[in-house]
Amino acid sequence: MTAAAPALDLKEEILALKQARNAVILAHNYQTGDIQDVADYVGDSLGLAYHAKETSADVIVFCGVHFMAETAKIVNPGKIVVLPDADAGCSLEQSCPAPDLEAFLKANAEKNYYVIAYINCSAGVKALCDVIVTSGNACKIVNKAPADRPILFVPDENLGAWVMEQTGRKMDLWKGNCYVHVEFTRESIRRIKDEYPEALVVAHPECTQAVRLLADEVCSTEKMIGFCRNAPVKDIIVVTESGMLHRLSKECPDKNLIAGPTDRCACADCRYMKMNTLQKLRDCLANLAPRVEMDEAVRSRAEAPLLRMLEQSK
Repeated sequence: MTAAAPALDLKEEILALKQARNAVILAHNYQTGDIQDVADYVGDSLGLAYHAKETSADVIVFCGVHFMAETAKIVNPGKIVVLPDADAGCSLEQSCPAPDLEAFLKANAEKNYYVIAYINCSAGVKALCDVIVTSGNACKIVNKAPADRPILFVPDENLGAWVMEQTGRKMDLWKGNCYVHVEFTRESIRRIKDEYPEALVVAHPECTQAVRLLADEVCSTEKMIGFCRNAPVKDIIVVTESGMLHRLSKECPDKNLIAGPTDRCACADCRYMKMNTLQKLRDCLANLAPRVEMDEAVRSRAEAPLLRMLEQSK
């Protein structure tokens, strides 16, 4: 680890290292603004998955959380995949360990579940599933699931419940959630609505049903851009992780974007997403570490449901 440098110098060094390594920098919408600003592509999990699959770069630098970098490695086994902080995890991933899911499926083998996994899970969980989804394509892919098999949806019970509401498909839901999105409450959103009575509310489907019912639109982070851009009002309350407001402010400069508050703070930060910094980004490019590695048997099994998702999303 090198000593911290001024932000401007760090950005110049990152861009030089990126060129020298023939690297591509992918950043999730929840990353800090300074990281988003040096990335080659900023987006949601679906867009990032497509870019990871299609890149011709030798090195993929994934500014997000660990499962996202793992996803890039799954579809690019011959490339070097690094992430700024190896400890950047995810509460959803942690809520569904692969051994627990495997044991559940064995104990319920007679049900012959069609297993649909939200992309926010480990490679080990992906390897046990039939197809992967993101919040942006979940309804489309659930509608394509076999009609003659019960569905098990893992690991996000809130996204799963929303998909059931949208599609009418019955699913059994794994009891997992995003710790950030469940911090938004009906009361916290009502309070901010009282401050901005003309505002529209856009919320992520990882929120609880009580919050989703207060929203004018429930959608993925990528679809939030179109909603905010086309909204007939200036004030928009954005109920998702705070990093999204940086992207929205660039895409929709004429809107007054208001961070959805929780009961304990004015906005919601994911402690895992915010573990990445410009300094760590520079260091992982310089050292090509931390690297994402995985057992080939797991990788190849996890690749099939990911490719199925990309095909069914077209």
